[in-house]
Amino acid sequence: MRPLQTDLSIFNKLKFEKPPVGVKFLYFKPEGTQQLDKSLAFCEMIKEAQQRESPFYFAKENEDCFGKVSLGMEPMSSWGKGGEFGAALEIFQEPRANARIYQYIPKFPEGTVNYVAVSSLDKLTFDPDLLILVATPAQAEIVLRAMSYSTGEIWESKTTGVLGCAWIFVYPYQSGKINYVPTGMTFCGKALQRFPEGGILISIPWDWIPTVTQNLKQMKWVLPSYTDGRKKYIKRRDSCIAKLTQKSVNP
Repeated sequence: MRPLQTDLSIFNKLKFEKPPVGVKFLYFKPEGTQQLDKSLAFCEMIKEAQQRESPFYFAKENEDCFGKVSLGMEPMSSWGKGGEFGAALEIFQEPRANARIYQYIPKFPEGTVNYVAVSSLDKLTFDPDLLILVATPAQAEIVLRAMSYSTGEIWESKTTGVLGCAWIFVYPYQSGKINYVPTGMTFCGKALQRFPEGGILISIPWDWIPTVTQNLKQMKWVLPSYTDGRKKYIKRRDSCIAKLTQKSVNP
């Protein structure tokens, strides 16, 4: 695996309750990394990495939910494609509703990802395909603002009620877009109780990591307007408007 290229220590200053996690999708088995010694759902790998003493990788046999499907490690069963599972669990009114969403679920081409390496930021040595954060809304605002600070990129959240893991892991990798999803909103994440509700999962693909990192170093994290209070903020706002209006009259 390619060594880590970017100094990501700036993320430590955000003081996340749990460390960010780096993820790498691999065709070949990674050398020098231990295989996970148990089975978990794909979404559970984040929490597993946050509490382990060393990085790990997992293969098809270590994933015990539908994450194998989004990873392209195995095809979805016919009853799954038909929406029977979601209807049986009472997530959807009828199989037809569950079946419809599968045209939108992102997934890797079959057989292209055989292993996934996972590491918490404090132990990360490889260049990650994704950097995944579990943030409070206040922390998430800073990270997303760092995305748009120099680019003007819009903040966009995409997910589905089931197979939410695909939108955190596969979608950012394939689309090149940062994605964020509130915790407690997707079925498996809620049923497995992996994350406290009210947090924000943010997934940053590799091509955005340098930009977000650099902007975090340059921009103000807490804007003056956030600490002014309502009255002072209105005064600041109106003063800015007046100055800009006057300047536009005499450019």
